[in-house]
Amino acid sequence: MSEPRRHHRPAPREARFFDEYADGIDPALLTEAAERAAVLLVRGAHSSTDTGIAERLVHLADTEGIEALADLWSHAPAETLAGCLWRLYLLRSWVYADPTGVARQFESGRQHAEFARVVAGVADPPGPDELRRMVDEVLRGIAEGDFADVLFRAAAFARVVAAGRATLPDVPDADVRRMLALAEQLEAAGHLELSRRLG
Repeated sequence: MSEPRRHHRPAPREARFFDEYADGIDPALLTEAAERAAVLLVRGAHSSTDTGIAERLVHLADTEGIEALADLWSHAPAETLAGCLWRLYLLRSWVYADPTGVARQFESGRQHAEFARVVAGVADPPGPDELRRMVDEVLRGIAEGDFADVLFRAAAFARVVAAGRATLPDVPDADVRRMLALAEQLEAAGHLELSRRLG
C-alpha cells in the first residue's frame, strides 16, 4: 500500500512577482505588441502613399499623449524601432515643453559641436520656433525620408544640446550625461539602420 500523499504549502512568492502581473497583461506580449506597432509606424509610413501620414506621425504624442507612448515604448531597448520612437517622441515633447530653455542650451553648444549643429539642421539663429520646426521636420522624415537620417539628425541635435549643457553652470552633470547618452543611442541606432540590423 502506498504512503498517503503529503501536501505541501505552496512557496510564497515575493510581492513584486504579483505586482508584475497585477493588471493581467503578459509583459512579453506587451513588448511584442509595442515592437509590432513601431514596425508598422516606421516601415508602413515610409511605404505609404497617404500624404497625411507624416503629419499624423509628427503629432502622435499630442493626440495619443506622451504617457500612452511611454506605456508602449519606454522600456524598449535603444537598438529597437520601439526604443528609437520613444526617444524621438521624448525629444520632441521636451522641445515643446521648454523651447526657450532648449534654445538656450542649443545656442550654448553650437560653437562646441559645429559638425553636429550642421547635421541637426536648425535654422540660424536657433530660437524656440526654429527648434520646434526642426524637431517636427525630423519626425516628418519617418514617413518622407530615410529613417537613418532621422536618427542621425536627432542624435546631432542631442549632441549639440549636451555640449551646451556642459557649458552652463546651472545644469547638473547628470543632465549633460543623460543628453549625451541619448545622442549616442540615436547615433548607434542610425548605424544599425544603415546596415539593416535595426530591429
